[in-house]
Amino acid sequence: MTNFDMTPLYRSTIGFDRLANIFDALGTSDNASAFPPYNVARTGETDYQISMAVAGFGEDELEIIERGGVLRVRGASKHDGADTDTRLLYRGIAKRNFERSFQLADNVQVSGAHLDNGLLHIELVREIPEAEKPRKINISKTVKAA
Repeated sequence: MTNFDMTPLYRSTIGFDRLANIFDALGTSDNASAFPPYNVARTGETDYQISMAVAGFGEDELEIIERGGVLRVRGASKHDGADTDTRLLYRGIAKRNFERSFQLADNVQVSGAHLDNGLLHIELVREIPEAEKPRKINISKTVKAA
């Protein structure tokens, strides 16, 4: 993919560094695996949900961290699931360590997470601050005094 020079953006704007960083990140090739598979869904006007297939992982083996506009989901297996009495003949359920990152838009916050039938659901909400909401400006009639 072609890399774009963001120097003009840095010269003519203030406070949009994060936007340029997002474009830079899109330009880099992603060598990460496709594990675990996930869906991103819009569940309401300002609500979103990320669902990740994390079969075999328990709540104590998963970690969700939100920092600096980045949501990181990590899974670390505490044991390989093999008992001393059992010899695994075929491993079809992948239970390997993983880390998946999501770039969050401004004002998007994680509101909760739950594990249900092997799916990790992360609830997100976009809360627009009062200062950024549009407000109507009334036009007053003023009479000039002569």
